[in-house]
Amino acid sequence: MAIKIKKIDHVQLAIPKDSESAARKFYTGVLGLQEIEKPDSLKPTGGVWFSAGETELHLGVEENFIHGKKKAHPAFVVEGLNRIRVHLIQNGVDIKEETEIPGRKRFSFYDPFGNRIEFLEFEG
Repeated sequence: MAIKIKKIDHVQLAIPKDSESAARKFYTGVLGLQEIEKPDSLKPTGGVWFSAGETELHLGVEENFIHGKKKAHPAFVVEGLNRIRVHLIQNGVDIKEETEIPGRKRFSFYDPFGNRIEFLEFEG
């Protein structure tokens, strides 16, 4: 049986305990995402959620969090990739140019917790 996946609902990344304010500062202040309210049933676990276009980005508290740069990542399609690159650099974010893929421009960076994030824009 083939499973038909319609879309990605959310991506979850890990943050250390008591780092929600740092997450808000980066994800709303630098990346410009809008925070969305977590369901009451999940609020006791900590973390913070954001709207990222049609997808949600959930930052969940990981009890034994180990800060480290990881290969796993979400990739978000954006508009104005070059303008975004300049904005991130001006906010002290280190950009890594990624291997070229025909038909798309892309780069990645790490959030303050070592989570890798890729931004890409389709050409033409």
